[in-house]
Amino acid sequence: MKPFIAADILLPAPQTDMGLWPALACDQFTSQPEYWQKAEALTQNAPSTLHITLPEAYLESPDVDGRIAAIHTAMADYRARVLTRGVHGFVYVERATQSGVRQGLVGMVDLEAYSYRRGEKCAVRPSESTVESRIPPRMKVRTGAALETPHIMMLADDPGCTLIEPVAAHKAELPKVYEGELMLGGGHIAGWAVEDPALIAQIEDALAVLGSQEEFDKKYPDATRRDPLTLAVGDGNHSLATAKACWEELKKTLTPEQAANHPARWCLAEVCNVHSPAIEIEPIHRVLFNVDCAAVLLSLITWSDSNMAGCSFGGSKQQPFTLAGPHMSNVLSFEDPTAPLTVGTIDEFIEYYLEHHKEARVDYVHDEPAVRALCKKGAVAFLMPPFAKSDLFKGVVMGGVLPRKTFSMGHAEEKRYYVECRKITE
Repeated sequence: MKPFIAADILLPAPQTDMGLWPALACDQFTSQPEYWQKAEALTQNAPSTLHITLPEAYLESPDVDGRIAAIHTAMADYRARVLTRGVHGFVYVERATQSGVRQGLVGMVDLEAYSYRRGEKCAVRPSESTVESRIPPRMKVRTGAALETPHIMMLADDPGCTLIEPVAAHKAELPKVYEGELMLGGGHIAGWAVEDPALIAQIEDALAVLGSQEEFDKKYPDATRRDPLTLAVGDGNHSLATAKACWEELKKTLTPEQAANHPARWCLAEVCNVHSPAIEIEPIHRVLFNVDCAAVLLSLITWSDSNMAGCSFGGSKQQPFTLAGPHMSNVLSFEDPTAPLTVGTIDEFIEYYLEHHKEARVDYVHDEPAVRALCKKGAVAFLMPPFAKSDLFKGVVMGGVLPRKTFSMGHAEEKRYYVECRKITE
């Protein structure tokens, strides 16, 4: 079983405005609907992947069912009228961001090689815990959908640069299939078709080596789990989990022969090398709404005392963090934390706090300036310390998964924009 393979990828017609067709990953700006209102205004009369995705800011809106119906209608329209070009293979992508030029390969993940449940033996694994209660609302969008478009980014632990970088070296020989400036500060993007059988074979060979037992044993001699890991989910964990859940439901209705080749068995994603200098792993901060900062601080101290976590002012202890509110910002730290990472200890407190304060709500925000802006409006935030990307694969291999929403790959605007599409119905 090959975990990541070439795909039949659909692209918009050449005359499509590439400044409006790509839309930002739907799980961004969930507490800032004004971003999505700007995007909707920009794309109102133009083909755009915004019209075939559901921003998660609207997941709980009263008109969500109507939005989903409109998405499915737009998919049928785009399939017939807009998505007139195809690539049989991979798309090599270059995305210019603040961190540099991020290189990636768009292909499809075999959902039979992936599980979002901790501890299962599979070649493709989540890097963070999956909240299964978040999957059913997302299944409503994918169930009955004719198309998929990916914001999922997979990571390969490829210090030798054997997978993506050799393709980049041949890009002058590849046909360019799109290029443009992304809306609302997303930077520049370009894509090239990778259809040459020799290049495709080279990609498959590199993946086979990366996922081999020999390579795994060399990288992780102290790992207690001996089953090799080929790819880890970097972004879009719940989107891939949703695709898996939908596939498992659909598979029950199929014969083994039908299931072996059904298009819904796979899911489009972009693979990047975690060792790329252009990939920055940043912490995801926790923001509480409908709370009082002084009350949160008092509750934190009470919880810390009860759990002997040793919370105190100043950042000199094991796990430092910043507690910020509308009128204050203080560095605190835990001397005897209850979890290996700061984010895990904070999550344990937040879980306790939400149990005792039903009016409170938590959100997960990547960018510190956005967090500070929310604090000025009355929110209370836990700002996390930096997260070392070298710990990512080690954490997945050694610990199974990291705490949910531990890290983000870059700023919100640097997330993957939807560009490529694929048919997922027969």
